[in-house]
Amino acid sequence: MSSGSQPPPAAASISKLAMLGNHMPRQCGIATFTTDLSDAIVSEFPGIDCCVVAMNESGEQQTYRHAYPPRVRFEIEESEVASYRRAADFLNVNDFDVVCVQHEYGIFGGKAGGHVLTLLRELRMPVVTTLHTILSEPNAVQRRVMDELCALSERVVLMSEHGATLLREVHRVPSAKIDLIPHGIRIAPPTRHSKDRLGVKGKRVLLTFGLLSPDKGIENVIDALPAILKRHPETIYIVLGATHPKVKAQNGETYRLSLVNRAQRLGVDSSLIFHDRFVSQSELAEFLSAADIYITPYLNPEQSTSGTLAYAVGSGKVAVSTPYRYARDLLADGRGVLVPSNDAPAIAREVIDLLADDGRRSAIQARALAYGRSMEWPAVARSYVESFERARAEHSERLRTAFTAKTLDRRPTVLPDLNLDHLKRMTDSTGILQHALFDVPRYGDGYCLDDNARALLLVTLIEDGGTVEDIRSVRALATRYLAFVAHAFDAERGRFRNIMSFSRRWIEQEGSEDSHGRALWALGAVVGRSAEPGRRSLAGNLFHGALPAVLRFSSPRAWAYALLGVDEYLRAFNGDTNVQAEGRALAERLLDVFRRSSDASWPWFEDRLTYSNARLPQALLLSGAWMENEEMTSVGLRSLEWLASVQGADGDCFAPVGSNGFYLRGQLKAAFDQQPVEASGMVAACLDAQRLTGAPRWGREARRAFAWFLGQNTLKQSVYDPKTGGCRDGLHADRANENQGAESTLSFLIALVDMRAADRAGAARLVPVPSPSASEMRQ
Repeated sequence: MSSGSQPPPAAASISKLAMLGNHMPRQCGIATFTTDLSDAIVSEFPGIDCCVVAMNESGEQQTYRHAYPPRVRFEIEESEVASYRRAADFLNVNDFDVVCVQHEYGIFGGKAGGHVLTLLRELRMPVVTTLHTILSEPNAVQRRVMDELCALSERVVLMSEHGATLLREVHRVPSAKIDLIPHGIRIAPPTRHSKDRLGVKGKRVLLTFGLLSPDKGIENVIDALPAILKRHPETIYIVLGATHPKVKAQNGETYRLSLVNRAQRLGVDSSLIFHDRFVSQSELAEFLSAADIYITPYLNPEQSTSGTLAYAVGSGKVAVSTPYRYARDLLADGRGVLVPSNDAPAIAREVIDLLADDGRRSAIQARALAYGRSMEWPAVARSYVESFERARAEHSERLRTAFTAKTLDRRPTVLPDLNLDHLKRMTDSTGILQHALFDVPRYGDGYCLDDNARALLLVTLIEDGGTVEDIRSVRALATRYLAFVAHAFDAERGRFRNIMSFSRRWIEQEGSEDSHGRALWALGAVVGRSAEPGRRSLAGNLFHGALPAVLRFSSPRAWAYALLGVDEYLRAFNGDTNVQAEGRALAERLLDVFRRSSDASWPWFEDRLTYSNARLPQALLLSGAWMENEEMTSVGLRSLEWLASVQGADGDCFAPVGSNGFYLRGQLKAAFDQQPVEASGMVAACLDAQRLTGAPRWGREARRAFAWFLGQNTLKQSVYDPKTGGCRDGLHADRANENQGAESTLSFLIALVDMRAADRAGAARLVPVPSPSASEMRQ
């Protein structure tokens, strides 16, 4: 229903709207807001089919299933990542025009509520997000989550100018993307005899309402009561609202009881009334009508919204509040009174003066009522629908003009946390085991040099650029993996052994050429990056002993792995002419096979694409850089660009060559089985290409390949498992391989560490990247 003399709204262009957030009867401010907003939209725009995807508490907080109304058509368990993916499928299949997200860090699972991004990344329709909290100093995880949330959102709604300013300054969100829409309210007309019905007839009533938690600062009002009662002994302070469910689950009624005890010590308990329940709108209207002054003594200065303060001001109540962000905006221009935080004497002074000055109270009430008309739910609903229509138009225009689909150009990826649980589960006192059944190590398959070399490379990369906590967590692992690699080396033959049984017996006297090359790569990284002198010395001796054998090899991949090791080694010893000479010989050999194999339509090193393909151009790129060989650099970029072009699928997601048949020249590319090692290699090669050339397209290619792990792939299934920290063994035509072996897990973790390092260095920052210009497309 429309308010006042405003004309009825025009028909909306959207017909199906989904809202994501908490919903009543769940008891919290976000649930009330989502319920009221959806009610208002349906009332103002009967032609819109509005449904709600509701967030449910997890664990001990959820003691029963909420009895939701029919409007709630899908429920998400906040801690279950799979539940978010199912919700994305529900929204996509039902073809909603817009999804409106109510965002508060605490209602979504994962660190800083990051699980919601799993859902939003997969949506095909525009997203409009209302931000209920903006932090002026977010930590690193909060910043990454908010940055991607804003990038995924076509429009962002803020309820105050101060919040919009913070969003622009802290998260660099452009003003053109922000809509300012006030918190909606229902203005209840004053009712007669409210004080009689509430049993406070003849009293001066102070009111605070909302869910109780220790950050509400109610103790400061209680501390002010002795001074207030001395001047106005007829005063009653009513605290209306149940304890917040999360606070109650963790600490019971400790906070409420502490307030009761405080009032008893101060001798004001007879002037304090607790109504311990979550009240209906009609009950709230009764209490507001009875109140003379409404007080929000909140302690958190960064609070961006307050539905309770909005309702009070919109209802024409005189409000006294601490100066948190939302209060500063809402009570400006004489619409209320601000007092310092944690300052009971200031509260007492203002309340005493207001109760004694009827004229001052009347003036504040008039200004509050006038402002409240713009906050009524019908007006707010119309503003939201206008934002939805803008989002839909902008989304359509973006799709028409996008360079590719681009999800990765428009929607950046937030990096998962570094979770080494499965790595440690797969590692025993000998080294890392090869295979797993689901996430359970398979002892019968034993160990291999390949995986222990990968693991050594991983922990060395972590030590080189990780946090102090990360470095501490892998120190023992680094020693163990290096010991395995050292034990695998046969100094008399100058070769490594590869396969070891669980009973610690070598299955072969001489391993594969590729495993030898991978060992050299890991050893070179230890020499070039490790801060441990003993490890560097041992790795250097092994490196020098094993490098000459590679010149006798015929495998281009073994050459490439060895060249990656040479590049790492030269980080520390750039003047080692012997290593340079052997590296130069290998690089020339790799370049020569490209010259002999490639043509205009097949710029590649062999007549087939098989496995670890991206490591070939990566090796030439890095070798060309330290050798200052322009032909090598050019060939590396040309072959990598072609590889990127053939490793795509519908929607332009990364789709590596399948291992079930590979890709022979002149034949069809095998679509499956797609392997994590391919995505990992592509991430690293593209990041090196961007670092060496500065071309933005390579950063986008790296993000595209990394997103394959997170579900942006042919099957739209996550290959990385955040619950275990492991990585599934690939994608079959109909499903993901649920086993989480060493190669797959190490491939994901190395790619993650590479992306984190690039993010720190600024080479592939995870921020929105605009569609490339024509000149960039040619780079």
